[in-house]
Amino acid sequence: MTTRPDRIAAEEAPELSSARRVLTTESRSLTALADALDARFVAAVATLDTVTGRIVVTGMGKSGHVARKIAATLASTGSPAQFVHPGEASHGDLGMITRADAVVALSNSGSTSELDAIVTYSRRHAIPLIGITGRAVSPLAEQADVALILPSAPEACPMGLAPTTSTTMMLGLGDALAIALLERRGFSAQDFQVLHPGGSLGQKLLRVADLMHGDEELPLCRPETPMAEAILIMTNKRFGCVGVTDPQGELVGIITDGDLRRHMAQGLLGHSAATVMTEGPKKVIRPQALAAEAVGLMNADEPRVTSLFVVEEGQGGGRRPVGIIHIHDCLRAGLS
Repeated sequence: MTTRPDRIAAEEAPELSSARRVLTTESRSLTALADALDARFVAAVATLDTVTGRIVVTGMGKSGHVARKIAATLASTGSPAQFVHPGEASHGDLGMITRADAVVALSNSGSTSELDAIVTYSRRHAIPLIGITGRAVSPLAEQADVALILPSAPEACPMGLAPTTSTTMMLGLGDALAIALLERRGFSAQDFQVLHPGGSLGQKLLRVADLMHGDEELPLCRPETPMAEAILIMTNKRFGCVGVTDPQGELVGIITDGDLRRHMAQGLLGHSAATVMTEGPKKVIRPQALAAEAVGLMNADEPRVTSLFVVEEGQGGGRRPVGIIHIHDCLRAGLS
C-alpha cells in the first residue's frame, strides 16, 4: 500500500527539515538586507532614474541568471533594460552598451574576472556603474559609482558553497530597485497593461474602454420615443436593453426586458419610453474602469444584468453614454 506524501510524519521526512532550514536561512537574509539599506540604495535609484538609454544588467554564473531576471523585471515595469553576458562583452557585445546607459553588475565576491571588460568600459566612457556585491573591499565595490553591499549571511548549502542565500538577496535587491524606480516614475496599472497585453496579467488590466461598443452600436432613444420604436432599437442592437437620453444627451433611464414584462399587460405599445423606463440606472460604469470591475458590477446584487452603459460624468453630475459593454465581451477577453 502506497503512503500518501501528505501523511508522512515530519520526523520521517528529513527533506522537510532541510527545506525549512533553507527557507528560514534565506528569509533571515532578506530581513537583514532590508535592515541594511541606506542612502546608497537611494543614490542607486536616483542614478537609474536619470538613464535615457537602457539599464544594462550583467553577472556571471548564478549571478548572471539573477541578472537576466532583474533586467526582465525592470523592462516590464517601465525601465528599458537588457542583459549583457560578461563573457561575450569582451568579444564584441560591449557595443550593446552606450553612454546613455547605466550598468548594474552582480558579483557576490566582487572580483569576478569576466566582469573586468564591462567595468573597464564603463569607467572609460563615464557610464554609471552600480555594483551589487557581498564584499565592500573588492574591485567591483571600489570601481562602482554606487556599491550596494549585501549583508554577511551563510549560504543555505550545508557546505556553505552553493550560491543560495547570496543569489536570493541579489534577486530581492533587484526587485527592490525595480519597484522603487517604478514608484519614483509614477508607473501606473495602465502603463503595466500596455507592456503586458498577453496572458492573465493583460486580461486583469483590460479597461472597459478596450472592450466597449460605441457610436452606432449604442442602443439609445429619447423619452418621447414610442415603445414600438424603442423595442425595434432594442432588438436591432442586441444588447437586451435601450438607454433613454434627454435633449442634452445625458442618460436619464434604461429599458430592459424586465421593464417590458412589467408593462406588458398595460398596453405596452401605447406607451412612450419615458413611462416604461427605469429612471436613473445605478448600474453604469466609467470607460477607464477595469473590465473586471464591470463583471463584478453585472453580477453584484439584484437585479443582475448582462450589459452596462459606459458613461462619462459631466460637471453638473449628468452622465453621457459613450459606450456599452456586454458580459460576453468580458468572457471573450478571458474574464469571468
